Amino acid sequence: MKNPKEVLVVEDDPEINQLVGAYVQHAGYRYRQALDGQTGLRCAREHRPSLIILDIMLPDLDGFEVCDRLRKDDDTRHIPVLMLTALDREEHRQRGRKCGAAAYMTKPFDPDDLLRAVHRHIGSNGDKPAP
Repeated sequence: MKNPKEVLVVEDDPEINQLVGAYVQHAGYRYRQALDGQTGLRCAREHRPSLIILDIMLPDLDGFEVCDRLRKDDDTRHIPVLMLTALDREEHRQRGRKCGAAAYMTKPFDPDDLLRAVHRHIGSNGDKPAP
């Protein structure tokens, strides 16, 4: 049987990170966590997850910068990014689209809506294998 797809959750609040991770695992995916942007970028390059769930307000780089760097890197540009944030203004949504996010959701979130978005986007990366 093929290994389950992996979701990287980049969220600086450990409780929210683990909560999102629990939903992801319940849906049958592997879960990996990163608590800041730099760690998220490193994990994305090293593990090539099938999807990244990304907060915007991180302690080092903001999520827009992380997303932009992922898109500019040949090794990570194919990974869909789902932004999950408390920022609910249209200007933030536009910045999310501009940096290449596949989806933009706000907190508090409905777990069913989150998992529908995960299922919808997790297969859209072409399953590019790690070298």
